Amino acid sequence: MDGSRHIVAMAASAVRARIGRHWRIVAVAAAFVIAASTTAAQQRRPGRIGGPRPVLAWASPESMDTGVFQFCRLVFRQAANGDGYGWSVDYPSADENLSTRLSELTRAPISIDESGRPNHVLIRLTQPELFRCPFVMMTEPGGAYFDEAEAAALRDYVLKGGFFWADDFWGEYAWQVWESQLRKALPSGEYPIVDLSIVHPVFHMLMRVPEIPQIPGLGVWLSTRQTSERGADSAVPHVRAINDAHGRIMVLMTHNSDYGDGFEEEGSDRSYFERFSVRAYGVGINVLLYSMTH
Repeated sequence: MDGSRHIVAMAASAVRARIGRHWRIVAVAAAFVIAASTTAAQQRRPGRIGGPRPVLAWASPESMDTGVFQFCRLVFRQAANGDGYGWSVDYPSADENLSTRLSELTRAPISIDESGRPNHVLIRLTQPELFRCPFVMMTEPGGAYFDEAEAAALRDYVLKGGFFWADDFWGEYAWQVWESQLRKALPSGEYPIVDLSIVHPVFHMLMRVPEIPQIPGLGVWLSTRQTSERGADSAVPHVRAINDAHGRIMVLMTHNSDYGDGFEEEGSDRSYFERFSVRAYGVGINVLLYSMTH
């Protein structure tokens, strides 16, 4: 493992030194990272050498008192008219893998358990521990339902400096369902939704992102070789945001893309990794850095 760690360090150093010119540079360095850490990654994944992680790792006062980065995933109820498969899509591998890559490609410390696997927690909007999470991610937001208390908590969270990322929802219907819930917390008149252009700082924190990628789910890519999961209805990927009065992103929304699958499935198929996981991590690492510095 010492040799593997040395290669990881060299690759990460190369990324930091040369990042910003082309995706190919990132892809080559990241490929070394993945190759060097295959054994460790296998140990981290449930059901592999490292053993299964408890299915539900809820946030608690004790679990949040780490002083280092810990991935927080939102658990939500499904709307009766919702679109999607629920909060647990991509869990827990996406949470663990993104945390691991953050630690390898930056100097940011992450919370780990006794076996070396990244700690990560599940959280509901009404838990007081929400305000101990500088970063919260949810998947399949097109299926979410927020009641009055949850909407108020989301509003308080982002206005007090929290960063909220909603990922993996496809097509106009899913967007409409999500926006109807989001507007319970952040009314449209006061908090407009904007499309981010590629010049926004969130795309240039560490990795230079030259274009907004469309990240399909692994199954869609392997079966169709298409990036749009719902044909013409989801052909254009969007990165949208709600900003605070100072221009800081409070809510980030990656519509018509599945960044979580890019993280989760990094080791499932080489062609998928090279074409999509590298791009997903380029954005994902930038988002984490932005969330913790703004």
